[in-house]
Amino acid sequence: MTTPGTGRHRAPQEPSAPAGDSHSHSHGHSHGLGSGPAPLSRAARWVVIVALGAIGIGVVAGVALLWPSGAAHPIPIQFRSADGGPIRTVNATVVSQTRADCQSQLVGVTVDADSVPITPVAGGPCIDSTVRLTSGDDAGKLVLLAIPTNKAQSGTGPDTPKPDPSTADLPQPGQPTLHVDDKIRLSVSSSYDGLARYSFYDFARGTSLLVWGILFALAVILVAAWRGLRSVIGLAFAFAVLGVFTLPAILDGHSPVAVAIVSSALILFVVLYLAHGISMRTSSALLGTMVSLGLAGLLSQVAITTTNITGLSSDQAMNLQLYQGSISVSGLLLAGFIIGTLGVLNDVTITQASAAFELAAAGDHSRISAFRAAMRIGRDHIASTVYTLVFAYAGSALPLLLLFSVAAQPFGSLLTTDQVAIELVRAFVGGIAIALSVPLTTAIAVALVRLPSAEAARPAS
Repeated sequence: MTTPGTGRHRAPQEPSAPAGDSHSHSHGHSHGLGSGPAPLSRAARWVVIVALGAIGIGVVAGVALLWPSGAAHPIPIQFRSADGGPIRTVNATVVSQTRADCQSQLVGVTVDADSVPITPVAGGPCIDSTVRLTSGDDAGKLVLLAIPTNKAQSGTGPDTPKPDPSTADLPQPGQPTLHVDDKIRLSVSSSYDGLARYSFYDFARGTSLLVWGILFALAVILVAAWRGLRSVIGLAFAFAVLGVFTLPAILDGHSPVAVAIVSSALILFVVLYLAHGISMRTSSALLGTMVSLGLAGLLSQVAITTTNITGLSSDQAMNLQLYQGSISVSGLLLAGFIIGTLGVLNDVTITQASAAFELAAAGDHSRISAFRAAMRIGRDHIASTVYTLVFAYAGSALPLLLLFSVAAQPFGSLLTTDQVAIELVRAFVGGIAIALSVPLTTAIAVALVRLPSAEAARPAS
């Protein structure tokens, strides 16, 4: 029968015992919560609450111990200006372009006139772009940028390589392709005569990234409503943790692994409860994610040790080791593995916890049957998520794979290089952690659910 106003089904109540029938009255209460052992869900709830409480205390203590000091750090040379400080940049807009020679003395200096004196050369080897500064001390002035094309590196000698005619008029590799009205950023440096010189630094992507970010947030909020809004807020919190705590703490010389574990746990506590609400369902997913994250850390350590990957194959790691020698590159690699599995584990565990609770609410009268049904859902989720994980890493390493494909080396040898092995091990560890998280989280959730049979046995109030 249906309870009015709730839409929920309640088991039919047994007829009341006749007055004086003490045997029937006592028998009815022997199945209730007032006597006999407490149901499994009540004991499991206390286990989950105590476990998450202990983890929460450990996270707070970890944040306090590992909090960054805010000390200054040496700036790597590629991010350093001529005076040794950080690179200064200003905004600019491309106002005109023409083809010319590459020997202009006006390149990089400011001009007060309304136009830069350029001698156009049809099919010239350089693309001269006149840009107007929109910020900085010289805002409003013009600057000339000369972008060499592939034609600029061709010569007349018999041994000089000739550029491909189809790409001869394109900018050289590593040079920007500019168009009129492009918003760009210029780096500022001081020349020997004390004047400021400007050179191309990067495209100004602030506005376009903001637009895409707003579209992303609107899509999530329109589809998922308030839960989507809370997810977006949680994502902002996660980035704040990475920027304010994780990166500065690692730069301070703290263990990257310890920082990664504390950061991940802190993010999980806030993001999961914020997006899905405070409930036993969310708590079961959180505990399952925490345990799976610890397993991922152990697996990552074993995998890094047994495969002998160093993480020193990338230019970024080499530069970091050069300018921040106190940071363990292997520890940083392990920390990256841990943080990399955070999102996908969260996805799997919350789905499994929800599946277990919904199956129990739908009428499963046995924890074993609820576990088996939820595991059937979990197996499908594992199959799809493993593909997502592996192809995401393969996509990020695609330029590297293309570069190796022309190296005239056996494919098996290329797969075992340090750069590719890192991505493979990352995918393998993530896949194992996902596979183990499904039965673990499902078991926790099934232990927490209140089965309909237990509700039916409870005496009417």
